[in-house]
Amino acid sequence: MYMPFLIGVLLYIVYKLLFKSLYVINQNERAVKTVFGRADRIKDTRDETQAFREDEKERYNFPKLRVIQPGGPYFKLPWEKIHRVSVATSTLDMAYDPESPEANKNNTVLEAVTKDQLNIELSGQIRYRISENNIYAYLFGVKRPIAHVMGYFVSVLRERIANFEGKRSGEDSKDEILQGAGSISINDLRKNLRDINEHMDRECSVSQDRYGVVLEASLITGIEPPKEVEAALAAINTAHNEVSSDISLAQAAADQKIVQSKRAVEIETLKAESETEGLNLLFKELEALKKSGGETALKAYVKNAKLTLLDFTKSIYRKE
Repeated sequence: MYMPFLIGVLLYIVYKLLFKSLYVINQNERAVKTVFGRADRIKDTRDETQAFREDEKERYNFPKLRVIQPGGPYFKLPWEKIHRVSVATSTLDMAYDPESPEANKNNTVLEAVTKDQLNIELSGQIRYRISENNIYAYLFGVKRPIAHVMGYFVSVLRERIANFEGKRSGEDSKDEILQGAGSISINDLRKNLRDINEHMDRECSVSQDRYGVVLEASLITGIEPPKEVEAALAAINTAHNEVSSDISLAQAAADQKIVQSKRAVEIETLKAESETEGLNLLFKELEALKKSGGETALKAYVKNAKLTLLDFTKSIYRKE
């Protein structure tokens, strides 16, 4: 009478122990085992942490866990639990808000304010992956790590946009007119997207130690002004381009005149040097003639020179 019941209980235990206790970890997964809710630890603190402030060291100094690598089948006891995470690189829109699908215009664009009080719309993506070296922070450190990471990323990005100042080129720094026309912050932002992306990568490198998420890259692809000021900005850009063109033409003409003036000075200098050289040679010849023939030879030379000049003379005026 009790035999079927005992067989059923035995089969259930075998099922729980064998089938439910065997598991496999996929190639893009990592896993952590907990025993009665406590994670299997290698040591209680991590060594490779960022240089946190004193008030942050205790908060973010998470233990290092024993990570189960891909493979299997592995065995676990009924009171043990396996927590899986995907370590594959994922992509998110930078306007994504995991707690509010309606935020940021339905998670499509991110709004920010520039230094000149202009509201702009940012679009782009970020690439991230779960850190295998700090998997405790992702699983147990915060309740919603992606929400924390996105909030941190957005706050850093908005702070950068609000304090960003464009780098002026050498030509702009030479002319006050271009300095005044080049103070349009949205144009500076568009021209320096690469610098902004690199700044975000550096500032967000602490997310691995804080939240267990590695931000591999941020890519801002679009910066758009509000519709009501877009036409005004286009007009300002057109005026700026015209001023730049006029100044470039004027500078080119001035440079050309300077080159021509330098060339004319060089020509006149060469002429003067050639005439001076001729006079110096004549002086040396006359001096040698005087030494060899005396005053008589010198007077004869002058007389012959005067006769030579008579060939070119058209009129002679004699004083009575």
